[in-house]
Amino acid sequence: MGTAAAGRLTRAPWPLRAFSSSLPMALLRARESVMRRFRPGLRDHGVTEQQWRILRALAGRAGLEITELASQTCLRPPSLSRILPDLEARGLVARRPVASDMRRAVVVVTRGGLELIAAHAPASERIYRAIEDRFGSERLRQLLELLGQLEDCVARAPAERRARDPYDGQPAARNSRGRRSGRGTGSADGADKRGARGEARRS
Repeated sequence: MGTAAAGRLTRAPWPLRAFSSSLPMALLRARESVMRRFRPGLRDHGVTEQQWRILRALAGRAGLEITELASQTCLRPPSLSRILPDLEARGLVARRPVASDMRRAVVVVTRGGLELIAAHAPASERIYRAIEDRFGSERLRQLLELLGQLEDCVARAPAERRARDPYDGQPAARNSRGRRSGRGTGSADGADKRGARGEARRS
């Protein structure tokens, strides 16, 4: 492609808003800014962000089935299935059969998992307090409320006007030949960096 043609493409009025105004990127940048504060503490306890999400989702619950746990943690079931064995080997989670249906199982957090959460909790709360001191506790509350409203609003969009989400159990979109289209890997960390709201919220 010649220089002139390349220049015309660069100046073309693309039907896209400015990259700096991209909502997914704004959410991702905010998430990364927050998670940079939390990652060192998680590394000190030998857990990844995704593993911590799983432990947090299970804390205070009697157990969750794989599909529900995947939804709660914004992890694809295949990714979750790869992460769980390590947590099980370390004695942080366990699988238990469902009494009413032995073919099904739930994932539960163990005593070891709860002890790890308790060990990290003080450092996590110090980070939250630091964020509240700089950003404002009321502004943070409002932000979480607005993010929840945005999530609910987008989730209620008509099915034909929104992309199929692999977390909501809906069928994948089909291409012109009727074949299921690829779902992609999501933004940073693959799909594992979805759900900025969940990362910033204390349960």
